[in-house]
Formats: sequence, C-alpha cells, structure tokens
Amino acid sequence: MKARMHRTVGVTDMVSEDKPEDAKKAASLLGQPLRVINVGLERFAEDLAAHGAAVQQVEWVPPAGGDARLADLLSKVGT
Repeated sequence: MKARMHRTVGVTDMVSEDKPEDAKKAASLLGQPLRVINVGLERFAEDLAAHGAAVQQVEWVPPAGGDARLADLLSKVGT
C-alpha cells in the first residue's frame, strides 16, 4: 500500500499567481480578529466565543421544520 503525500497549503497557494495583491488581501484577513455569524447550532457560537471570537448567533430552523413536502406546500401559499 502506498503512503499518500500531503502538503500544507498556504494563502499564496490559494490565489492566482498573476494577482499578488489577492495574496496580500487574503493574508491581511488572517491577521485580524475572528468575527463570526453563526447560523443554527448555538454550541458552535459558544465554543467560538469561549476562544475569544466575536460571535453573532442567528436563530434559524429550516422552513416547515425540515419537512420538504410541507415546505413545498407552504411555498405555494400566496402565489
């Protein structure tokens, strides 16, 4: 069995080589404090906040409680 080769991907690997300004912008974002909008599971927001991130929690649930058939019927109401 062959071992897989892995390499670390840096910011400059993720942007076009033709646009060094993109790499600078991406790198500057990584040097800033983390600010997060968390949608859904509140536990994620709690963990981020516990590590010092500024977090805004959004309470959201899927339409019709996730019931696709009911959501389809509700989407037709008022049309």
